[in-house]
Amino acid sequence: MTKRIDLSKIRTIHLDTRKCKVAVKDFASLPKKGSSFKNFYDSLPNILAARNFKYVVAAIVAARKKKMVIFMMGAHVIKCGLSPIVIDLMKRGIVKHVALNGAGIIHDTEVAMIGRTSEDVGEGIVDGSFGMAQETASFINGAVNYGFRNGIGIGEAVGSRIRSAKFSHKDKSILAVGYKLGVPVTVHVAIGTDIIHQHPSASGMAIGEGSLLDFKTFIYSDSKLANGVAVNIGSAVILPEVFLKAVTVARNLGYKAHKFTTANFDMISQYRPHQNVVSRPTSAGGKGYNITGHHELMIPFLYRSIIEKV
Repeated sequence: MTKRIDLSKIRTIHLDTRKCKVAVKDFASLPKKGSSFKNFYDSLPNILAARNFKYVVAAIVAARKKKMVIFMMGAHVIKCGLSPIVIDLMKRGIVKHVALNGAGIIHDTEVAMIGRTSEDVGEGIVDGSFGMAQETASFINGAVNYGFRNGIGIGEAVGSRIRSAKFSHKDKSILAVGYKLGVPVTVHVAIGTDIIHQHPSASGMAIGEGSLLDFKTFIYSDSKLANGVAVNIGSAVILPEVFLKAVTVARNLGYKAHKFTTANFDMISQYRPHQNVVSRPTSAGGKGYNITGHHELMIPFLYRSIIEKV
């Protein structure tokens, strides 16, 4: 005979005594009849990813006046047309440091130069023309070499050169606006990863020294992170690795780089951003969040939310 469990003696509990993760007070809100939304951010539910998103926004808003707020960004952020958003946050004094990878300065410079960027890699690699734009390499490598001769990091060197050049769209350059405002924009390079390294004007000595100078500037900003915020947007390897080392050095030198908030914004969850931005730096105090979504949607959403709250 088949044996089955007897459910007649199951012990039950009262619903109103049970713990619940979701309550009506956390639901999304709608505009009242006859009115329109004034604050889209406040209409969001206070549940799961939306709740985490609100924590990140609240941390940035709280830190904006006296604490450090760092944006670390892969080049895709610029290619998605988000430079005006980052620039406005810099102008408002909210973002106090921007860290880019090597590709970031390429797209930022080309946007400033001609108002366009991002070539067709698949097409260009077939005939060897990928990355061979003469003006891009000549200008950026020239700026990096100038920085090397004058003891200036890559971000400041390229930013100052864009600022002084007769480019039609330099108001869209994060590097140039950062230089004008005195907001550090640092560049962290892995040699061989960027198209400008393919050209004879590239100097390994200049690139290495310029990137090391920027690393030291980045460490200084990290040393001020207590109760601040560090946001990584779209860098899967370089900037999470650089961030982890910068935090380590700051703490090694006795700075109280603890109890800060970190967030990783990307289209998919990846190992290094999760470990080196969200988890490890906040393990001894602080909070880290993963926010998944396309940059071209999530970063305007982040921007609008910050602006609404300030």
